[in-house]
Amino acid sequence: MVGNKQKLLGIFAFAMGLILINVLAQYVYTRIDFTKEKRFTLTQKSKTILGKINQPITITVFLDGDLPAPFKRLRNATRDLLADYKAYGGKEIKVIFRDPISGLSVAEQDTVINNLYQSGIEPTTVNIKNDAGFAQKMVFPMAMLEAGSHQLPLRLLQNLNAAGSYEENINNSIQNLEYLFTGAIQKVLSNEHPRIGFTEGNGELSDLSLNDAINSLSESYEVGRVNLNTIDAAGLDKLKVLIIAKPQQEFTEAEKYKINYFVMKGGRVVWTIDQVSADLDSLKGSGEQLAFNKKLNIDDMLFMYGARVNYNLIADANCVEIPLSMGQQGQIELAPWVYYPLLMPDTAHHLVKNIDAVRSEFSSTVDTIGVKGLKKTVILHSSPFNKIFNVPKLLSLQMVAEQPDPRDYASVPQSLGVLIEGTFPSVFLNRAVPAGITGNYLVPPQSKPTKMIVIGDGDVFKNQLSSKDGSAFPLGFDRYTQKSYGNKALLLNISDYLSNDDNLITLRNKEVKIRLLDKVRLRTEKLQWQLINMALPLLLLISFAIFQHYYRKHKYAR
Repeated sequence: MVGNKQKLLGIFAFAMGLILINVLAQYVYTRIDFTKEKRFTLTQKSKTILGKINQPITITVFLDGDLPAPFKRLRNATRDLLADYKAYGGKEIKVIFRDPISGLSVAEQDTVINNLYQSGIEPTTVNIKNDAGFAQKMVFPMAMLEAGSHQLPLRLLQNLNAAGSYEENINNSIQNLEYLFTGAIQKVLSNEHPRIGFTEGNGELSDLSLNDAINSLSESYEVGRVNLNTIDAAGLDKLKVLIIAKPQQEFTEAEKYKINYFVMKGGRVVWTIDQVSADLDSLKGSGEQLAFNKKLNIDDMLFMYGARVNYNLIADANCVEIPLSMGQQGQIELAPWVYYPLLMPDTAHHLVKNIDAVRSEFSSTVDTIGVKGLKKTVILHSSPFNKIFNVPKLLSLQMVAEQPDPRDYASVPQSLGVLIEGTFPSVFLNRAVPAGITGNYLVPPQSKPTKMIVIGDGDVFKNQLSSKDGSAFPLGFDRYTQKSYGNKALLLNISDYLSNDDNLITLRNKEVKIRLLDKVRLRTEKLQWQLINMALPLLLLISFAIFQHYYRKHKYAR
């Protein structure tokens, strides 16, 4: 009797313990993450922002239903992440997963798709392999974040590398999910849309050449053109980031004064500068071209800010291919053009982490200058196989036929893009206010802590145009090679890094590794592993049955 009572008490205590654990689990959230890269653990920065939520937020994820395997991974990763968001955000966060076109007729689907498109929710068509070949399926790798009257569409599939496989793009997307949702929640909470201005008036890239850059940034920022001749101090004060993209004409002292005022007030500037005049279209027309120095009148300003864009051209064996007429019949073929180097991101810095090589045209090296109070970090560099040419230099398309001698190109990586952070000195300290400046510009001797980026190529944010209708291709897409490079990712990262003082871009440091099977071992050891997986469980089961039989026989035979 005593033994039975002890058993009953033990069962009762176990049941009560389970009930208690379940009750506590409703109030205390925890999880143990055994993954090496801590893929299921939110960063402290995200937890802090989630703890500040003071209004109901609804997140609707449209990636649901019958999905291809890669998109199921993205959906499941999104569901796991948002479960953590709900736990740390409390009852203020509501998460909905749904397939917007499930069970609808074709006509109804067209209406729903059009309405979603108007809200910023865009579908993606994928090819699915089946017994009959390939079938197309429309999926919605998108989410909508709603808070009050604000709606913010979110693109879950970060297919910045359109040349990559869906596995690669989805893996990159999973890595960026926390950054995507945390950044979106912060924007909704702050209700701020930083202003980004592309300068004009000095021969900078046109609206059409910057079409995709402006459209991509417009999803999260207020973006427009800024004419330094007409803008005043009040207009500059409203800006967060100023992008100076490939100026062609000399800056006046009044324009430089306004840029300096903007920096001194804590504004962030991105310089993408061509110091050398060279153009492939002109080269194709005449067969050769003399590359020479430009006069932009900004060397003194950049020098004071800790950088120098050199008057040279870098030739790199790691380069882009261009179309050229080859042979007697004039057949168009792609050939490597060493003056279109690929800028390699220095992944040690989270600003350029997880982005592809950046396409450039006629780039120049960038040096850093020792200026007190400034920290310089190289974010873009060449490959180790490069050669630097000083200008003036005669360029000819005949160079394409010349195979680069590895001995001539053996070098060290050259810096082509630099991030500068700190307190900048005023270029106009103890100098008279230049002619043309009217109004009240209070310029201190040094700036507030701010940031600046200098890139030795003016075309990194320029999109290509279609030869048929003149429409703009996505930024970073090469219409000749049909490859996509990291230019758009670079622009988005730079904009986020310079405009966000909370430095949320560090959330991009999370890496999710795809642990695929070894295909070589899979072929050579296929039969072995099939036998292990099928025969071993049966042998274990039979062995256990035999052991149990003889054990019971031995126990009860007495």
